[in-house]
Amino acid sequence: MSTRTASFSPTPSRATDTLAAVRALAFAALLLASLRVVVIAGHAPPPDMAWIPGGEYTMGSDATYAREDERPAHRVRVSGFWMDRAPVTNSRFAAFVAATGYVTTAERAPQWSSIQRLLPPGTPPPAPGLLVPGGLVFTGTEAPVPLADETRWWRYVPGADWRHPGGPDTGIAGRDDDPVVQVSYDDARAYARWAGKRLPSEAEWEYAARGGIEHATYAWGSQFAPNGMRMAHTWDDDAVPFPVVRGGQPRPRVQAVCSYPRNGYGLCDMAGNAWQWVTDWFRADAYARAVHGDEPTGPPDVAPRRVIRGGSFLCSREYCASFRVSARQAADPDSPANHIGFRLVRD
Repeated sequence: MSTRTASFSPTPSRATDTLAAVRALAFAALLLASLRVVVIAGHAPPPDMAWIPGGEYTMGSDATYAREDERPAHRVRVSGFWMDRAPVTNSRFAAFVAATGYVTTAERAPQWSSIQRLLPPGTPPPAPGLLVPGGLVFTGTEAPVPLADETRWWRYVPGADWRHPGGPDTGIAGRDDDPVVQVSYDDARAYARWAGKRLPSEAEWEYAARGGIEHATYAWGSQFAPNGMRMAHTWDDDAVPFPVVRGGQPRPRVQAVCSYPRNGYGLCDMAGNAWQWVTDWFRADAYARAVHGDEPTGPPDVAPRRVIRGGSFLCSREYCASFRVSARQAADPDSPANHIGFRLVRD
């Protein structure tokens, strides 16, 4: 009679239970990762917002086309946050005004103190009758001009405000889905408080704009018009040179949000259409200073201008090309204009 040597092995039921448990854990992890928009920090997903997972990326650019204020490229880490899928629209801003009675900066007479800090010392104040409610409006030029002097194509227009972006003879009827413009930095913050959100930092904005694509030039990749397809509402250089507005032609303006493809995070209008306010004060040398590391917030409260991001319908490939994800620009926080809007985030 032969004998058998016994060897230990888990019972079928134990092996099955172990495998099932491993599979269940793996499935649960995958489910939580893929459905992070369902429950984040105990909250249901906010409507019309996209979850931007935290991570590290290269902010700024050292490319030949990058301006000095975009240099040097540096590594930055941000925590996850929610971001509006689109800029705040006229209809949403109208709901805010109806609920609160808020009066925007452009609807109030400007204060000399807010203007004076942007001018050379000793500049005399204007006559009181000139300090009337209004905003900056792009007027264009009749023919090509040197591009060093922006006053050639910008005017302060009395009566321009969020309801009349181009001046008192313009309006927003039928344009509920256009991004609201002619809003100052304070206007954007007031809306954010009402909505229970906040403005993004510059680092958060650029991280979201890249849509998960490292070292991209644009929010959609490396080509401005892949396969000849326009990807954002920017100046049409093929039709007319910037800033020319032909006689009889309507002045360019913003379009309805999400008229162009979304980026990798599901965000639209992260390039072109309307500039967007961020919280950082602007310094041209901000990146050369101590801004590296986790959650940078830009320079301290010492600069007279805030950063705006994303470019607008006025950005030309031949002029500013500020629809690039690394491009940044300074704007007076108290000066509304018909190419500046905003979008919000929340934690």
